[in-house]
Amino acid sequence: ALLRRVPFASMALARHSACVTSAAARLLTRTFTQAAPKAPPVKLFIDGKFVESMAKEFVPVIDPATQNVVARTPLATPEEMQAAVDSCARAFKTWKDVPVSQRVRIMFNLQRLIRENEETLATTITKEQGKTYADAKGDVFRGLEVIEQSCSAATMTMGESVENVSRNMDTISFQQPLGVVGGITPFNFPAMVALWMYPLAVAVGNTFLLKPSEKVPGAQMILARLLNEAGMPPGVVNIIHGTHDAVNFMCDAPEIRAISFVGGNRAGEHIFARATAKGKRVQSNMAAKNHCVVMPDANKEATINQIVGAAFGAAGQRCMALSVAIFVGRSKDWIPDICATAKKLNVNCGFQEKADLGPLISVEAKQRVEHLIEEGVKDGGTLLLDGRHLKLADYPNGNFVGPTVLSNITPNNTAYTEEIFGPVLSCMEADHLDDAIQLINSNPYGNGTAIFTNSGAAARKFQHEVDVGQVGVNVPIPVPLPFFSFTGSRASFRGDRHFYGKQGVFFYTQTKTITSLWRDDDVARAETLSTSFPTPGK
Repeated sequence: ALLRRVPFASMALARHSACVTSAAARLLTRTFTQAAPKAPPVKLFIDGKFVESMAKEFVPVIDPATQNVVARTPLATPEEMQAAVDSCARAFKTWKDVPVSQRVRIMFNLQRLIRENEETLATTITKEQGKTYADAKGDVFRGLEVIEQSCSAATMTMGESVENVSRNMDTISFQQPLGVVGGITPFNFPAMVALWMYPLAVAVGNTFLLKPSEKVPGAQMILARLLNEAGMPPGVVNIIHGTHDAVNFMCDAPEIRAISFVGGNRAGEHIFARATAKGKRVQSNMAAKNHCVVMPDANKEATINQIVGAAFGAAGQRCMALSVAIFVGRSKDWIPDICATAKKLNVNCGFQEKADLGPLISVEAKQRVEHLIEEGVKDGGTLLLDGRHLKLADYPNGNFVGPTVLSNITPNNTAYTEEIFGPVLSCMEADHLDDAIQLINSNPYGNGTAIFTNSGAAARKFQHEVDVGQVGVNVPIPVPLPFFSFTGSRASFRGDRHFYGKQGVFFYTQTKTITSLWRDDDVARAETLSTSFPTPGK
């Protein structure tokens, strides 16, 4: 039904019917390329204008279902990156003084324009990232929710005040913007993650430099156009492209006061260390190993459906995907039912109407996932459902891996110790809830977890004792709505202020406190000089 409503569907399917050979697919996945000259270069967005980069090297943007190169992302030159950050710095001088009500009106305009362009955004996401069209629309919508929350910037940035902290003395505080801030985003949510960042950052008065994933730049370039249409002044948001050099530039640039990052642990740890060493604030959402606990008293049918959806949706390429299921007691008997349900999922090109999950992002990602499945078997796991070596007649070169289920997984199994980031569910067993909690708490990651149960006592014990930042009770992917904050913990996060919600406001602002003294009789007499240490509270 979704596909029938979009006018581009026939064009999209026709485009996907032209597939390249496997040898060409391997060639196109090289990091840098000057091949495929017909693929258009992605532009930079600097000072409100789309600028063609003078870069000599490009990263191919590859359709994961076909290996066709759909665009080329430039590796911005040092001069271009500096021009972008200079634009942010100039714009901040005036943007910070724009009344919050006017900033919020632009956010209202932006959310309206995103709704009007949802299909265009979702099409681009599916073409570049591979996720199903329905999932791509969800990607846009979850980002849209943060924009809606940013429209309450005036309320969220209200300070505090106390009258008469001492006689004739008052203290007030303001939340003021930091200045230029930056964001570095991953491939798995081309729209949503960036929308976690810059709408809130600019609504509270900052300017923003964004580096989207070089693999999926298209959605952010559409959003840049919508920013202009919404009335965003030039320079408030700038977009550069690149890989390691662009990341290091943002970590080192003295103009940038804070960096938001979502991605893998290696990059996240590097960004946190390098940027904080330069005195910057950093919030870094990183890897995960999300467990769910299945109690014997849970609603069987609902639990199975939720686990299958959370484990295999988006081909497992979510930082909140359920990758481990711990079955307590006799609930282990449900594992064959999970396999049977997962086996029914339709793996296909994301533009196909009945597709449940699409391809992985790249040939390398597919090879890595298949390798880790093999390692899991070598380490003693039992392969109950094998999604490897999947070939689709219409998309023979797609990066497809079907739902895969491993059982008899132990804590030292490679399939457990590595974040697979693919459609793989590892099944473990525990005699008691205490054992399951201990297993989760022994894992270094703390992004998300869930328990399935009809026992309020079991749910309360779990949510109280488990050491994970986001907990679901009969909710498989407990990502909070944006009036709360995304609160992953332990090795899944570096920093002290989380994304969006109140914590996001505090990350993008600094507190200024003013204490003032206006004596009742100041008009009548001069202040008496004193060299004593001030003690206004006495």
